[in-house]
Amino acid sequence: MSSAGALSERRGWVAVLSVALGSFVLVLSEFLPIGLLPSIADDLQISVGTAGLLVFATGLTGAIGAPVVTVCTARVDRRIVLWSLTALLVVADVLGAFAPNLGVLLVARMLLGLAIGGFWSIGAGIGSRLVRESAVIRAASFITAGVSVATVVSLPLGAFVSAIATWRTAFLIGAGLGAIALVLQLLLLPRIPAIQEVRFSTLGHLLTIPRARIGLIATALTFIAQFSAYTYVAPYLQQLVRISPTTITVALLAFGVAGIVGNFTAGVTLGRSVTGTLAVTKVVLALSVVSLPLLAWSLPGVFALLVIWGFVWGALPLGLQMWMSQAAPDVSDGSLALFVTTIQLAISAGSVVGALGVSTVGIAFDFYLAGGIALAALLVLLSLGQQARPIVAAERGLPDAG
Repeated sequence: MSSAGALSERRGWVAVLSVALGSFVLVLSEFLPIGLLPSIADDLQISVGTAGLLVFATGLTGAIGAPVVTVCTARVDRRIVLWSLTALLVVADVLGAFAPNLGVLLVARMLLGLAIGGFWSIGAGIGSRLVRESAVIRAASFITAGVSVATVVSLPLGAFVSAIATWRTAFLIGAGLGAIALVLQLLLLPRIPAIQEVRFSTLGHLLTIPRARIGLIATALTFIAQFSAYTYVAPYLQQLVRISPTTITVALLAFGVAGIVGNFTAGVTLGRSVTGTLAVTKVVLALSVVSLPLLAWSLPGVFALLVIWGFVWGALPLGLQMWMSQAAPDVSDGSLALFVTTIQLAISAGSVVGALGVSTVGIAFDFYLAGGIALAALLVLLSLGQQARPIVAAERGLPDAG
């Protein structure tokens, strides 16, 4: 490789890292308030249940924002779109930090949801425009790693901030990190011209592509399974395993760290087989979730299962993203927009499913139910996905997804 080529490649990877930092701050800003809801409720003199609307508003706006932003910016340089969305993140966090009441705070969280939906529908696939073709999956793994890292950092950071300052400080931290990401993106991102014209009719057409449709169904089932169980992992550890809050924090930290490792491991295995990686991770996800209530009597066993669960969960979002990108490569921005919308709606649905399972039967049943849903996602992927495979691999000349 020439010195000019090496310099260009290094610049591309640094640009990828600036986008990865943006993804980290977005997810951090989304998750930080979850641990701060009691403090927010006390300060604004509202109930914790009402404060929970902040989480719902962010997810719902993200689901709507993904396709809307993708269509409305279809002809705009991707660099400018990413700059705008990162700037919106900063504005949302600053507005949230100084919100005098719930109404203003809800507006701030909705702006953040818009930034999240738009960023993930465009930024998640931007790595393919910044590095050589053989490194696309690895670049995507760096960008999606922001999710895993932010998941690990958000709860401990929220607890720390709550102990030494007010909940508003957490929002200011998010705004500060977002400003750093914005500056890096302004300095490092090259021109990335729009090459796909996505319309709302395009999004509807995607649903007629078998492989894309199957990917969305599998994604919905996977995220419903994940969040119906993960939403109640802390009560599981407290009520069934009977461990202290400190040990629970360590357990969740182990889950998150394993997720980071799983994300980067998937960057290697997906290059060999997308279908194989997804099949294995879905099976392991189902088995580990179902086994947790059965091994509640063994703390080492619980920790081992949480690490395994975290590891495969770190790989699944990246694998599903690769599936969607390969399902409709000519409109990858559109497929990712529907992918993000599906995820946001499935996260909300998963929380509802989990709540129903826990309230009607119990936590153990909720985990068994989540495992069953994960297996259903696997069956959809294997039984229907293989029927659509020739369309992609043979007719379109793409790398083999299987």
